[in-house]
Amino acid sequence: MIYLDYNATTPLLPEVREAMLPYLTEEWGNPSSAYRFGAKLKQVIEEARESVANLIGALPEEIVFTSCATESNNTAIWAALRVAAGKRHIVTSQVEHSAVLNHCRQLERDGYQVTYLPVDSEGLLTPSAVADAITDQTALVSLMWANNETGVLFPIREIARVCREQGILFHSDAAQAVGKIAVNVASVGPDYLTVSGHKIYGPKAIGALYVRHGAAFSPMLVGGHQESGRRGGTQNVALIVGFGVAASLAASELCQRARQVARLRDLLEAEVLAALPECYLNGSREMRLPNTTSIGFPGLDSDAMVTFLDSQSVCVSSGSACLADAIAPSHVLLAMTRSVDQARSAIRFSLSHQNTETEMRLATAIIRSAAALCRGSQARC
Repeated sequence: MIYLDYNATTPLLPEVREAMLPYLTEEWGNPSSAYRFGAKLKQVIEEARESVANLIGALPEEIVFTSCATESNNTAIWAALRVAAGKRHIVTSQVEHSAVLNHCRQLERDGYQVTYLPVDSEGLLTPSAVADAITDQTALVSLMWANNETGVLFPIREIARVCREQGILFHSDAAQAVGKIAVNVASVGPDYLTVSGHKIYGPKAIGALYVRHGAAFSPMLVGGHQESGRRGGTQNVALIVGFGVAASLAASELCQRARQVARLRDLLEAEVLAALPECYLNGSREMRLPNTTSIGFPGLDSDAMVTFLDSQSVCVSSGSACLADAIAPSHVLLAMTRSVDQARSAIRFSLSHQNTETEMRLATAIIRSAAALCRGSQARC
């Protein structure tokens, strides 16, 4: 298998798996217990919290463990609306992850107003567009740090400054950015920031929400005293430990991973565009993640390409894994191109430092065969 869909999920690193095992076997106590068998697990949770905090330049007490990035996104939006003194307006973008978009659409049905900022043909938006969208009724601005389909980076530092100057709470979904590029909340200044465990070679079903010290907050899950009262529910020690180890490794290897994967990404792009000159890149060439490329295959249906590549054991996607069953074309590419044909012909390749040059060249040969087969099949139809 040639796996080129690391934005969908990543495998557990061996160090992560080994660190988790004791908490799936002999260390199975409840960390909220008063007796030592459970209570001693509080320390390992706090060590993991510190590792996640270090990865994004936060304080440990600013990290709230959640079940996933979707919960973190929903919690940030919920918290902002609960503490915003009756304000009922949200600013986001047309290219956000479904965890934000679908929550905002639900809020619209509940009577809230949402401004969905457009992006240009490269998938970018400007801080001035954010500033212009803010009104005296705005409770929150929620914009992703890196797009999951194209890898395009928003100017988060400048957007955070705009929000801070206007006294508006700012949330960034950084699930795709953390572990791939340097993310430092202390210098950038968001109020809330979303992190995901399984995007950084940690386990699934664990995430985190950064809540800036002093930022207004109201818990979405109300229960016990866990997470300093900010998220009720028994903590999953094994997943938290795995998340912490993955975060520690990501922090120590960040620059090395980024250099290596950018070289592989550039090689894949060069090979595919040389083999299929009619193809083109979607999104900004400069403002993007080092591991992600979205390539347009004009005249071809991306779902058919994905299916054929899967039959040849090459794993890619035509958009977000969370929308894999959707019939409609990618909302991200539609927002960028305003073209259904272009949106239906895009394939996302998201790489890892674990990939190899040999895989890039072999994948290119298979992609070329797939394009020829799909083009021939469509011509016969």
